[in-house]
Amino acid sequence: MLPTVARVLDLEVMRRGLPQVVAGADHLERPVRWVHVSELPDVAGVLQGGELVLTTGIALPDDREGLARYVRELDEVGVAGLVVEYGRRYFDSLPRALVHAAEQRGLPLITLRRELRFVAVTEAVHALVVNAQLEQLRISESVHQVFNELVVEGAEPPEVIRQVARMAGAPVVLENLAHQVLAHDTAGRPEAELLEDWERRSRGVRPPGRTGHDPRSGWLVTTVGARGQDWGRLVLVQEPGALPGGEAHPHTMLLERGASALALNRLVVRDRESLERQTHRTLLSGVLTHALTVSEVALRAQALGVPLEGRRLVGVVLRQRRGPIPAALEAQARLRDFTELAAGAVRACRLSALVGALDDEGVGVLIALGTQQDEHAALDAFSATLRRMSAEAGRENAPVPVPAPVVAVGSSVGSVRDARRTLLEATQVADAALHDAPGGRAASYYRLPDVRLRGLLHLLRDDARLQTYVERELGPLLAHDAEHNGQLVQMLRIYLEQGRNKSAAADAAHLSRPSFYDRLHKVERILGVDLDQVESCLSLHVALLALDAVRR
Repeated sequence: MLPTVARVLDLEVMRRGLPQVVAGADHLERPVRWVHVSELPDVAGVLQGGELVLTTGIALPDDREGLARYVRELDEVGVAGLVVEYGRRYFDSLPRALVHAAEQRGLPLITLRRELRFVAVTEAVHALVVNAQLEQLRISESVHQVFNELVVEGAEPPEVIRQVARMAGAPVVLENLAHQVLAHDTAGRPEAELLEDWERRSRGVRPPGRTGHDPRSGWLVTTVGARGQDWGRLVLVQEPGALPGGEAHPHTMLLERGASALALNRLVVRDRESLERQTHRTLLSGVLTHALTVSEVALRAQALGVPLEGRRLVGVVLRQRRGPIPAALEAQARLRDFTELAAGAVRACRLSALVGALDDEGVGVLIALGTQQDEHAALDAFSATLRRMSAEAGRENAPVPVPAPVVAVGSSVGSVRDARRTLLEATQVADAALHDAPGGRAASYYRLPDVRLRGLLHLLRDDARLQTYVERELGPLLAHDAEHNGQLVQMLRIYLEQGRNKSAAADAAHLSRPSFYDRLHKVERILGVDLDQVESCLSLHVALLALDAVRR
Protein backbone atom coordinates (compact mmCIF):
# COMPACT_ATOMS: atom_id res chain seq x y z
CA MET A 1 0.00 0.00 0.00
CA LEU A 2 1.23 3.52 -0.77
CA PRO A 3 1.88 5.76 2.23
CA THR A 4 -1.05 7.91 3.31
CA VAL A 5 -1.06 11.60 4.17
CA ALA A 6 -1.28 10.61 7.84
CA ARG A 7 1.78 8.35 7.45
CA VAL A 8 3.75 11.16 5.79
CA LEU A 9 2.86 13.58 8.59
CA ASP A 10 4.20 11.05 11.08
CA LEU A 11 7.63 10.96 9.46
CA GLU A 12 10.45 12.38 11.59
CA VAL A 13 11.42 14.84 8.87
CA MET A 14 7.85 16.20 8.77
CA ARG A 15 7.44 16.34 12.54
CA ARG A 16 10.39 18.77 12.65
CA GLY A 17 8.22 21.27 10.80
CA LEU A 18 5.47 21.07 13.48
CA PRO A 19 2.69 20.16 10.98
CA GLN A 20 -0.89 21.16 11.80
CA VAL A 21 -3.96 19.98 9.89
CA VAL A 22 -6.26 22.96 9.34
CA ALA A 23 -8.73 21.40 6.87
CA GLY A 24 -9.72 17.96 5.52
CA ALA A 25 -8.80 16.12 8.71
CA ASP A 26 -11.25 13.32 7.81
CA HIS A 27 -9.36 12.53 4.59
CA LEU A 28 -5.85 11.87 5.82
CA GLU A 29 -6.00 8.26 4.57
CA ARG A 30 -5.56 9.40 0.98
CA PRO A 31 -2.61 7.55 -0.62
CA VAL A 32 0.43 9.62 -1.57
CA ARG A 33 1.92 8.57 -4.90
CA TRP A 34 4.55 11.33 -5.12
CA VAL A 35 5.66 14.69 -3.62
CA HIS A 36 5.64 17.79 -5.81
CA VAL A 37 7.16 21.14 -4.80
CA SER A 38 5.73 24.15 -6.63
CA GLU A 39 4.93 27.82 -6.13
CA LEU A 40 2.85 28.10 -9.31
CA PRO A 41 -0.81 29.06 -8.86
CA ASP A 42 -1.75 26.87 -11.88
CA VAL A 43 0.29 23.84 -10.85
CA ALA A 44 -2.70 21.51 -11.32
CA GLY A 45 -2.02 21.42 -15.04
CA VAL A 46 1.22 19.45 -14.56
CA LEU A 47 -0.09 16.99 -11.94
CA GLN A 48 -1.52 13.51 -12.49
CA GLY A 49 -3.16 12.80 -9.13
CA GLY A 50 -1.95 11.35 -5.86
CA GLU A 51 0.69 14.03 -5.29
CA LEU A 52 1.33 15.80 -1.99
CA VAL A 53 1.94 19.42 -2.98
CA LEU A 54 4.49 21.44 -0.94
CA THR A 55 4.51 25.23 -1.23
CA THR A 56 5.38 28.40 0.68
CA GLY A 57 2.32 30.07 -0.86
CA ILE A 58 4.36 33.00 -2.09
CA ALA A 59 2.63 33.09 -5.50
CA LEU A 60 -0.89 32.15 -4.44
CA PRO A 61 -3.73 34.48 -5.45
CA ASP A 62 -4.81 37.27 -3.12
CA ASP A 63 -8.55 37.19 -3.85
CA ARG A 64 -11.14 34.74 -2.52
CA GLU A 65 -12.14 33.49 -5.99
CA GLY A 66 -8.53 32.83 -6.97
CA LEU A 67 -7.84 30.80 -3.82
CA ALA A 68 -11.06 28.82 -4.28
CA ARG A 69 -10.13 28.11 -7.91
CA TYR A 70 -6.63 26.98 -6.84
CA VAL A 71 -8.09 24.45 -4.35
CA ARG A 72 -10.76 23.29 -6.80
CA GLU A 73 -8.21 22.57 -9.52
CA LEU A 74 -6.00 20.62 -7.12
CA ASP A 75 -8.95 18.57 -5.90
CA GLU A 76 -10.23 17.85 -9.39
CA VAL A 77 -6.86 16.51 -10.51
CA GLY A 78 -6.86 14.25 -7.44
CA VAL A 79 -3.97 15.49 -5.31
CA ALA A 80 -3.52 13.80 -1.94
CA GLY A 81 -3.06 17.02 0.04
CA LEU A 82 -1.62 20.52 0.20
CA VAL A 83 1.18 21.55 2.61
CA VAL A 84 1.89 25.28 3.14
CA GLU A 85 5.01 26.42 5.01
CA TYR A 86 4.86 29.57 7.11
CA GLY A 87 7.58 32.20 6.83
CA ARG A 88 7.50 33.48 3.25
CA ARG A 89 3.92 34.57 2.51
CA TYR A 90 1.97 33.52 5.57
CA PHE A 91 3.24 33.70 9.15
CA ASP A 92 0.71 32.45 11.69
CA SER A 93 -2.50 31.71 9.75
CA LEU A 94 -3.82 31.00 6.25
CA PRO A 95 -6.50 33.00 4.45
CA ARG A 96 -9.99 31.95 5.52
CA ALA A 97 -11.00 31.53 1.88
CA LEU A 98 -8.23 28.95 1.36
CA VAL A 99 -9.12 27.00 4.51
CA HIS A 100 -12.85 27.14 3.73
CA ALA A 101 -12.37 25.94 0.15
CA ALA A 102 -10.19 23.02 1.29
CA GLU A 103 -12.70 22.03 3.99
CA GLN A 104 -15.56 22.16 1.48
CA ARG A 105 -13.64 19.95 -0.94
CA GLY A 106 -12.35 17.56 1.74
CA LEU A 107 -8.77 18.32 0.66
CA PRO A 108 -6.24 17.84 3.46
CA LEU A 109 -4.60 21.22 4.12
CA ILE A 110 -1.55 21.22 6.41
CA THR A 111 0.59 24.08 7.68
CA LEU A 112 4.26 23.85 8.70
CA ARG A 113 4.96 26.20 11.56
CA ARG A 114 8.71 25.69 11.27
CA GLU A 115 10.81 25.94 8.12
CA LEU A 116 11.88 22.66 6.50
CA ARG A 117 14.17 21.58 3.69
CA PHE A 118 11.62 20.39 1.14
CA VAL A 119 14.18 18.15 -0.52
CA ALA A 120 14.49 16.14 2.70
CA VAL A 121 10.71 15.61 2.70
CA THR A 122 10.65 14.46 -0.93
CA GLU A 123 13.52 12.02 -0.34
CA ALA A 124 11.82 10.46 2.70
CA VAL A 125 8.40 10.14 1.05
CA HIS A 126 9.78 8.83 -2.23
CA ALA A 127 11.66 6.15 -0.31
CA LEU A 128 8.34 5.01 1.18
CA VAL A 129 6.72 5.01 -2.27
CA VAL A 130 9.50 2.94 -3.83
CA ASN A 131 9.39 0.48 -0.93
CA ALA A 132 5.63 0.16 -1.39
CA GLN A 133 6.09 -0.54 -5.10
CA LEU A 134 8.73 -3.19 -4.35
CA GLU A 135 6.39 -4.78 -1.81
CA GLN A 136 3.64 -4.82 -4.41
CA LEU A 137 5.96 -6.61 -6.83
CA ARG A 138 6.82 -9.15 -4.14
CA ILE A 139 3.15 -9.77 -3.43
CA SER A 140 2.42 -10.08 -7.15
CA GLU A 141 5.14 -12.69 -7.56
CA SER A 142 3.83 -14.62 -4.56
CA VAL A 143 0.27 -14.60 -5.89
CA HIS A 144 1.33 -15.83 -9.33
CA GLN A 145 3.45 -18.59 -7.82
CA VAL A 146 0.61 -19.83 -5.59
CA PHE A 147 -1.98 -19.91 -8.36
CA ASN A 148 0.38 -21.36 -10.95
CA GLU A 149 0.93 -24.27 -8.56
CA LEU A 150 -2.82 -24.66 -8.06
CA VAL A 151 -3.43 -24.75 -11.81
CA VAL A 152 -0.62 -27.24 -12.45
CA GLU A 153 -1.87 -29.50 -9.66
CA GLY A 154 -5.42 -29.33 -11.00
CA ALA A 155 -6.86 -27.89 -7.80
CA GLU A 156 -10.64 -27.97 -7.51
CA PRO A 157 -12.64 -24.71 -7.16
CA PRO A 158 -13.03 -24.96 -3.33
CA GLU A 159 -9.23 -24.99 -2.93
CA VAL A 160 -8.80 -22.02 -5.28
CA ILE A 161 -11.45 -20.04 -3.41
CA ARG A 162 -9.92 -20.99 -0.08
CA GLN A 163 -6.55 -19.61 -1.20
CA VAL A 164 -8.09 -16.33 -2.40
CA ALA A 165 -9.94 -15.91 0.91
CA ARG A 166 -6.81 -16.71 2.92
CA MET A 167 -4.61 -14.26 1.04
CA ALA A 168 -7.24 -11.49 1.07
CA GLY A 169 -8.33 -12.13 4.64
CA ALA A 170 -11.99 -11.81 3.64
CA PRO A 171 -14.88 -14.07 2.53
CA VAL A 172 -14.97 -15.10 -1.14
CA VAL A 173 -17.98 -16.37 -3.09
CA LEU A 174 -18.19 -17.97 -6.54
CA GLU A 175 -21.61 -17.51 -8.14
CA ASN A 176 -23.16 -18.29 -11.52
CA LEU A 177 -24.86 -15.81 -13.85
CA ALA A 178 -28.14 -16.32 -12.00
CA HIS A 179 -26.46 -15.12 -8.79
CA GLN A 180 -26.56 -18.56 -7.19
CA VAL A 181 -23.68 -19.59 -4.94
CA LEU A 182 -21.55 -22.37 -6.43
CA ALA A 183 -18.80 -22.36 -3.79
CA HIS A 184 -17.60 -20.11 -1.00
CA ASP A 185 -15.15 -19.61 1.84
CA THR A 186 -16.30 -17.63 4.87
CA ALA A 187 -12.78 -16.66 6.07
CA GLY A 188 -13.96 -17.28 9.63
CA ARG A 189 -17.24 -15.38 9.39
CA PRO A 190 -20.59 -17.08 10.13
CA GLU A 191 -21.82 -18.85 7.01
CA ALA A 192 -25.42 -17.72 7.53
CA GLU A 193 -24.29 -14.09 7.70
CA LEU A 194 -22.37 -14.41 4.43
CA LEU A 195 -24.99 -16.26 2.38
CA GLU A 196 -28.26 -14.93 3.76
CA ASP A 197 -30.44 -13.42 1.00
CA TRP A 198 -27.45 -13.70 -1.35
CA GLU A 199 -29.27 -13.41 -4.68
CA ARG A 200 -30.98 -10.14 -3.76
CA ARG A 201 -27.77 -8.63 -2.37
CA SER A 202 -25.69 -9.76 -5.33
CA ARG A 203 -28.12 -8.39 -7.91
CA GLY A 204 -27.61 -4.94 -6.43
CA VAL A 205 -23.86 -5.06 -7.07
CA ARG A 206 -23.10 -4.20 -10.70
CA PRO A 207 -19.65 -2.59 -10.97
CA PRO A 208 -18.51 -1.49 -14.43
CA GLY A 209 -16.08 -3.61 -16.43
CA ARG A 210 -15.01 -7.21 -15.94
CA THR A 211 -13.44 -6.33 -12.59
CA GLY A 212 -14.71 -3.55 -10.38
CA HIS A 213 -15.21 -2.33 -6.84
CA ASP A 214 -18.66 -1.35 -5.60
CA PRO A 215 -18.21 1.38 -2.95
CA ARG A 216 -21.78 1.05 -1.68
CA SER A 217 -21.44 -2.62 -0.71
CA GLY A 218 -17.66 -2.76 -0.39
CA TRP A 219 -17.54 -5.81 -2.71
CA LEU A 220 -14.82 -6.42 -5.28
CA VAL A 221 -16.20 -8.43 -8.23
CA THR A 222 -14.60 -10.04 -11.28
CA THR A 223 -16.13 -12.07 -14.11
CA VAL A 224 -15.19 -15.73 -14.49
CA GLY A 225 -15.00 -17.30 -17.94
CA ALA A 226 -12.76 -18.37 -20.78
CA ARG A 227 -12.82 -18.47 -24.57
CA GLY A 228 -15.45 -15.75 -24.66
CA GLN A 229 -17.91 -17.72 -22.52
CA ASP A 230 -18.58 -16.08 -19.16
CA TRP A 231 -20.29 -18.34 -16.65
CA GLY A 232 -19.98 -16.70 -13.24
CA ARG A 233 -18.56 -14.05 -10.92
CA LEU A 234 -15.97 -14.23 -8.15
CA VAL A 235 -16.82 -11.89 -5.28
CA LEU A 236 -14.59 -10.63 -2.46
CA VAL A 237 -17.03 -9.62 0.28
CA GLN A 238 -15.95 -6.68 2.45
CA GLU A 239 -17.68 -3.93 4.36
CA PRO A 240 -18.25 -0.53 2.74
CA GLY A 241 -15.26 1.75 3.15
CA ALA A 242 -12.96 -1.08 4.21
CA LEU A 243 -10.68 -0.66 1.21
CA PRO A 244 -10.26 1.83 -1.63
CA GLY A 245 -11.97 1.14 -4.93
CA GLY A 246 -10.98 1.49 -8.55
CA GLU A 247 -7.77 0.26 -10.10
CA ALA A 248 -5.85 0.87 -6.87
CA HIS A 249 -7.80 -1.78 -4.97
CA PRO A 250 -5.07 -3.95 -3.44
CA HIS A 251 -6.82 -7.26 -4.10
CA THR A 252 -7.75 -6.72 -7.77
CA MET A 253 -4.85 -8.81 -9.08
CA LEU A 254 -5.50 -11.54 -6.49
CA LEU A 255 -9.16 -11.87 -7.42
CA GLU A 256 -8.45 -11.87 -11.16
CA ARG A 257 -5.77 -14.54 -10.72
CA GLY A 258 -8.22 -16.69 -8.78
CA ALA A 259 -10.84 -16.23 -11.51
CA SER A 260 -8.32 -17.36 -14.14
CA ALA A 261 -7.54 -20.50 -12.14
CA LEU A 262 -11.26 -21.29 -11.85
CA ALA A 263 -11.77 -20.81 -15.60
CA LEU A 264 -8.84 -23.13 -16.38
CA ASN A 265 -10.16 -25.71 -13.94
CA ARG A 266 -13.46 -25.74 -15.83
CA LEU A 267 -11.63 -26.31 -19.12
CA VAL A 268 -9.39 -29.07 -17.81
CA VAL A 269 -11.53 -32.00 -16.60
CA ARG A 270 -9.66 -35.01 -15.35
CA ASP A 271 -11.62 -38.27 -15.64
CA ARG A 272 -10.51 -41.49 -14.01
CA GLU A 273 -12.15 -43.98 -16.37
CA SER A 274 -11.14 -47.16 -18.07
CA LEU A 275 -9.67 -46.78 -21.54
CA GLU A 276 -12.78 -48.40 -23.04
CA ARG A 277 -15.13 -45.99 -21.26
CA GLN A 278 -12.95 -43.04 -22.30
CA THR A 279 -13.14 -44.13 -25.92
CA HIS A 280 -16.91 -44.58 -25.76
CA ARG A 281 -17.28 -41.19 -24.06
CA THR A 282 -15.14 -39.55 -26.74
CA LEU A 283 -17.39 -40.93 -29.47
CA LEU A 284 -20.58 -39.87 -27.69
CA SER A 285 -19.11 -36.43 -27.14
CA GLY A 286 -18.09 -36.29 -30.79
CA VAL A 287 -21.68 -37.02 -31.79
CA LEU A 288 -23.12 -34.36 -29.48
CA THR A 289 -20.63 -31.60 -30.23
CA HIS A 290 -19.95 -32.32 -33.94
CA ALA A 291 -16.29 -32.71 -32.99
CA LEU A 292 -16.22 -35.86 -35.16
CA THR A 293 -17.70 -36.33 -38.60
CA VAL A 294 -20.37 -38.95 -39.22
CA SER A 295 -17.90 -41.17 -41.04
CA GLU A 296 -15.34 -40.87 -38.24
CA VAL A 297 -17.91 -41.86 -35.61
CA ALA A 298 -19.11 -44.81 -37.65
CA LEU A 299 -15.57 -45.98 -38.38
CA ARG A 300 -14.35 -45.74 -34.80
CA ALA A 301 -17.47 -47.35 -33.40
CA GLN A 302 -17.11 -50.22 -35.85
CA ALA A 303 -13.53 -50.68 -34.66
CA LEU A 304 -14.84 -50.87 -31.09
CA GLY A 305 -17.23 -53.65 -32.01
CA VAL A 306 -20.32 -51.41 -32.03
CA PRO A 307 -21.54 -51.17 -35.63
CA LEU A 308 -23.82 -48.16 -36.13
CA GLU A 309 -24.43 -48.07 -39.87
CA GLY A 310 -27.52 -49.86 -41.11
CA ARG A 311 -28.96 -49.98 -37.57
CA ARG A 312 -31.80 -48.23 -35.75
CA LEU A 313 -30.16 -46.01 -33.15
CA VAL A 314 -31.81 -45.15 -29.83
CA GLY A 315 -30.33 -42.60 -27.44
CA VAL A 316 -30.66 -43.38 -23.72
CA VAL A 317 -29.58 -41.12 -20.86
CA LEU A 318 -29.30 -42.38 -17.30
CA ARG A 319 -29.42 -40.20 -14.21
CA GLN A 320 -29.09 -41.15 -10.56
CA ARG A 321 -31.61 -39.78 -8.09
CA ARG A 322 -30.00 -36.97 -6.13
CA GLY A 323 -29.06 -37.48 -2.50
CA PRO A 324 -26.60 -35.62 -0.27
CA ILE A 325 -23.97 -33.81 -2.35
CA PRO A 326 -20.79 -35.96 -2.26
CA ALA A 327 -17.22 -34.75 -2.23
CA ALA A 328 -15.54 -34.27 -5.61
CA LEU A 329 -13.54 -37.53 -5.56
CA GLU A 330 -16.53 -39.49 -4.23
CA ALA A 331 -18.73 -38.06 -7.00
CA GLN A 332 -16.18 -39.10 -9.65
CA ALA A 333 -16.03 -42.62 -8.23
CA ARG A 334 -19.82 -42.85 -8.09
CA LEU A 335 -20.16 -41.73 -11.71
CA ARG A 336 -17.48 -44.19 -12.81
CA ASP A 337 -19.26 -47.04 -11.01
CA PHE A 338 -22.60 -46.00 -12.49
CA THR A 339 -21.10 -45.99 -15.98
CA GLU A 340 -19.68 -49.48 -15.51
CA LEU A 341 -23.06 -50.61 -14.18
CA ALA A 342 -24.77 -49.36 -17.33
CA ALA A 343 -22.15 -51.10 -19.49
CA GLY A 344 -22.80 -54.31 -17.52
CA ALA A 345 -26.54 -54.03 -18.16
CA VAL A 346 -25.88 -53.59 -21.89
CA ARG A 347 -23.75 -56.73 -21.93
CA ALA A 348 -26.28 -58.69 -19.88
CA CYS A 349 -29.02 -57.86 -22.37
CA ARG A 350 -26.73 -58.70 -25.34
CA LEU A 351 -27.14 -55.23 -26.80
CA SER A 352 -24.69 -53.36 -28.99
CA ALA A 353 -24.15 -49.85 -27.64
CA LEU A 354 -21.76 -47.03 -26.86
CA VAL A 355 -21.72 -46.30 -23.12
CA GLY A 356 -19.96 -43.34 -21.50
CA ALA A 357 -20.33 -40.43 -19.10
CA LEU A 358 -21.97 -37.37 -20.63
CA ASP A 359 -21.35 -34.94 -17.78
CA ASP A 360 -20.73 -34.98 -14.03
CA GLU A 361 -24.07 -36.62 -13.25
CA GLY A 362 -25.25 -38.73 -16.16
CA VAL A 363 -24.40 -41.61 -18.48
CA GLY A 364 -25.21 -41.75 -22.16
CA VAL A 365 -26.03 -44.93 -24.08
CA LEU A 366 -26.40 -45.10 -27.86
CA ILE A 367 -28.05 -48.45 -28.59
CA ALA A 368 -27.74 -49.91 -32.10
CA LEU A 369 -30.65 -52.26 -32.82
CA GLY A 370 -30.67 -54.83 -35.60
CA THR A 371 -33.54 -55.19 -38.01
CA GLN A 372 -34.93 -58.20 -36.12
CA GLN A 373 -34.75 -56.63 -32.63
CA ASP A 374 -37.90 -55.21 -31.07
CA GLU A 375 -37.21 -51.72 -29.75
CA HIS A 376 -39.64 -51.75 -26.83
CA ALA A 377 -38.68 -55.23 -25.69
CA ALA A 378 -34.98 -54.31 -25.78
CA LEU A 379 -35.53 -51.10 -23.82
CA ASP A 380 -37.74 -52.80 -21.23
CA ALA A 381 -35.15 -55.53 -20.72
CA PHE A 382 -32.30 -53.02 -20.42
CA SER A 383 -34.19 -50.82 -17.96
CA ALA A 384 -35.24 -53.76 -15.79
CA THR A 385 -31.72 -55.18 -15.75
CA LEU A 386 -30.19 -51.83 -14.85
CA ARG A 387 -32.65 -51.31 -11.99
CA ARG A 388 -32.01 -54.81 -10.66
CA MET A 389 -28.23 -54.41 -10.83
CA SER A 390 -28.43 -50.95 -9.26
CA ALA A 391 -30.52 -52.29 -6.39
CA GLU A 392 -28.09 -55.15 -5.81
CA ALA A 393 -25.13 -52.77 -5.79
CA GLY A 394 -26.98 -50.48 -3.41
CA ARG A 395 -27.67 -53.28 -0.95
CA GLU A 396 -23.98 -54.15 -0.93
CA ASN A 397 -22.75 -50.60 -0.36
CA ALA A 398 -25.50 -48.81 1.59
CA PRO A 399 -27.59 -49.67 4.65
CA VAL A 400 -30.70 -48.04 3.14
CA PRO A 401 -32.37 -48.68 -0.25
CA VAL A 402 -30.89 -46.75 -3.16
CA PRO A 403 -33.48 -45.04 -5.42
CA ALA A 404 -33.76 -46.55 -8.88
CA PRO A 405 -31.98 -44.56 -11.61
CA VAL A 406 -33.93 -42.54 -14.14
CA VAL A 407 -33.91 -44.09 -17.62
CA ALA A 408 -34.81 -41.67 -20.41
CA VAL A 409 -35.13 -42.62 -24.06
CA GLY A 410 -35.12 -40.55 -27.23
CA SER A 411 -36.88 -41.30 -30.50
CA SER A 412 -35.20 -43.94 -32.64
CA VAL A 413 -33.39 -42.75 -35.77
CA GLY A 414 -32.20 -44.56 -38.87
CA SER A 415 -28.73 -43.10 -39.43
CA VAL A 416 -25.59 -42.04 -37.60
CA ARG A 417 -26.20 -38.51 -38.87
CA ASP A 418 -29.31 -38.30 -36.67
CA ALA A 419 -27.74 -39.89 -33.58
CA ARG A 420 -27.21 -36.49 -31.99
CA ARG A 421 -30.94 -35.77 -32.13
CA THR A 422 -31.93 -38.89 -30.23
CA LEU A 423 -29.25 -38.33 -27.57
CA LEU A 424 -30.25 -34.71 -27.04
CA GLU A 425 -33.89 -35.70 -26.79
CA ALA A 426 -33.04 -38.35 -24.21
CA THR A 427 -31.00 -35.80 -22.23
CA GLN A 428 -33.94 -33.42 -22.10
CA VAL A 429 -36.29 -36.17 -20.98
CA ALA A 430 -33.82 -37.40 -18.33
CA ASP A 431 -33.32 -34.05 -16.67
CA ALA A 432 -37.00 -33.24 -16.69
CA ALA A 433 -37.96 -36.68 -15.33
CA LEU A 434 -35.30 -36.42 -12.62
CA HIS A 435 -36.64 -33.04 -11.59
CA ASP A 436 -40.36 -33.72 -11.78
CA ALA A 437 -41.01 -37.32 -12.70
CA PRO A 438 -44.69 -37.94 -13.52
CA GLY A 439 -46.39 -40.53 -11.39
CA GLY A 440 -48.64 -43.44 -12.20
CA ARG A 441 -46.68 -44.66 -15.19
CA ALA A 442 -46.41 -48.34 -15.91
CA ALA A 443 -43.40 -48.08 -18.25
CA SER A 444 -39.92 -48.56 -16.85
CA TYR A 445 -38.43 -45.63 -18.78
CA TYR A 446 -39.41 -42.11 -19.81
CA ARG A 447 -39.94 -40.66 -23.27
CA LEU A 448 -40.65 -37.26 -24.78
CA PRO A 449 -44.45 -37.12 -24.11
CA ASP A 450 -43.61 -36.94 -20.38
CA VAL A 451 -41.74 -33.65 -20.85
CA ARG A 452 -43.06 -30.19 -21.68
CA LEU A 453 -41.67 -26.65 -21.57
CA ARG A 454 -40.75 -26.77 -17.89
CA GLY A 455 -38.66 -29.84 -18.55
CA LEU A 456 -36.84 -28.18 -21.41
CA LEU A 457 -36.03 -25.13 -19.30
CA HIS A 458 -34.90 -27.33 -16.44
CA LEU A 459 -32.51 -29.04 -18.84
CA LEU A 460 -31.04 -25.67 -19.80
CA ARG A 461 -30.94 -24.22 -16.29
CA ASP A 462 -27.10 -24.23 -16.07
CA ASP A 463 -26.64 -22.82 -19.55
CA ALA A 464 -25.23 -19.28 -19.42
CA ARG A 465 -27.37 -18.37 -22.44
CA LEU A 466 -30.59 -19.18 -20.56
CA GLN A 467 -29.37 -17.28 -17.50
CA THR A 468 -28.52 -14.34 -19.76
CA TYR A 469 -32.02 -14.53 -21.26
CA VAL A 470 -33.59 -14.40 -17.79
CA GLU A 471 -31.45 -11.41 -16.84
CA ARG A 472 -32.25 -9.62 -20.09
CA GLU A 473 -36.01 -10.13 -19.74
CA LEU A 474 -36.43 -9.82 -15.96
CA GLY A 475 -33.17 -8.33 -14.65
CA PRO A 476 -34.43 -4.73 -14.15
CA LEU A 477 -37.57 -5.99 -12.39
CA LEU A 478 -35.61 -8.38 -10.15
CA ALA A 479 -33.17 -5.60 -9.29
CA HIS A 480 -36.06 -3.24 -8.47
CA ASP A 481 -37.67 -5.81 -6.18
CA ALA A 482 -34.33 -6.50 -4.50
CA GLU A 483 -33.65 -2.82 -3.89
CA HIS A 484 -37.16 -1.85 -2.76
CA ASN A 485 -38.16 -5.17 -1.18
CA GLY A 486 -41.05 -5.23 -3.65
CA GLN A 487 -43.19 -7.93 -5.23
CA LEU A 488 -43.57 -6.76 -8.81
CA VAL A 489 -42.19 -10.06 -10.15
CA GLN A 490 -44.93 -11.89 -8.26
CA MET A 491 -47.55 -9.51 -9.65
CA LEU A 492 -46.32 -10.21 -13.18
CA ARG A 493 -46.37 -13.95 -12.50
CA ILE A 494 -49.98 -13.83 -11.23
CA TYR A 495 -51.07 -11.78 -14.23
CA LEU A 496 -49.59 -14.25 -16.72
CA GLU A 497 -50.81 -17.32 -14.84
CA GLN A 498 -54.34 -15.90 -14.96
CA GLY A 499 -54.20 -15.82 -18.74
CA ARG A 500 -53.70 -12.02 -18.85
CA ASN A 501 -57.12 -11.53 -17.23
CA LYS A 502 -56.52 -8.44 -15.12
CA SER A 503 -59.67 -8.80 -13.05
CA ALA A 504 -58.96 -12.42 -12.18
CA ALA A 505 -55.32 -11.58 -11.49
CA ALA A 506 -56.29 -8.75 -9.11
CA ASP A 507 -58.53 -11.17 -7.20
CA ALA A 508 -55.76 -13.79 -7.09
CA ALA A 509 -53.34 -11.15 -5.76
CA HIS A 510 -55.88 -10.03 -3.12
CA LEU A 511 -55.63 -6.44 -4.35
CA SER A 512 -58.13 -3.92 -5.58
CA ARG A 513 -58.22 -3.58 -9.34
CA PRO A 514 -56.84 -0.01 -9.43
CA SER A 515 -53.98 -1.02 -7.11
CA PHE A 516 -53.18 -4.11 -9.19
CA TYR A 517 -53.39 -2.15 -12.45
CA ASP A 518 -50.98 0.42 -11.02
CA ARG A 519 -48.47 -2.32 -10.28
CA LEU A 520 -48.78 -3.67 -13.83
CA HIS A 521 -48.10 -0.19 -15.22
CA LYS A 522 -45.00 0.02 -13.04
CA VAL A 523 -43.85 -3.37 -14.40
CA GLU A 524 -44.29 -2.04 -17.94
CA ARG A 525 -42.27 1.10 -17.18
CA ILE A 526 -39.41 -0.80 -15.55
CA LEU A 527 -39.17 -3.46 -18.27
CA GLY A 528 -40.07 -1.19 -21.18
CA VAL A 529 -42.74 -3.58 -22.51
CA ASP A 530 -46.42 -3.52 -23.38
CA LEU A 531 -48.26 -6.23 -21.44
CA ASP A 532 -51.11 -6.08 -23.93
CA GLN A 533 -48.83 -7.61 -26.57
CA VAL A 534 -49.04 -11.40 -26.69
CA GLU A 535 -45.43 -11.88 -27.79
CA SER A 536 -44.09 -9.75 -24.92
CA CYS A 537 -46.15 -11.71 -22.41
CA LEU A 538 -44.99 -14.99 -23.93
CA SER A 539 -41.34 -13.98 -23.60
CA LEU A 540 -41.85 -12.88 -20.01
CA HIS A 541 -43.73 -16.08 -19.14
CA VAL A 542 -40.91 -18.22 -20.51
CA ALA A 543 -38.41 -16.09 -18.59
CA LEU A 544 -40.34 -16.64 -15.35
CA LEU A 545 -40.39 -20.40 -15.92
CA ALA A 546 -36.66 -20.28 -16.68
CA LEU A 547 -36.09 -18.27 -13.48
CA ASP A 548 -37.84 -21.02 -11.51
CA ALA A 549 -35.64 -23.61 -13.20
CA VAL A 550 -32.31 -21.86 -12.50
CA ARG A 551 -33.31 -21.13 -8.90
CA ARG A 552 -33.89 -24.83 -8.30
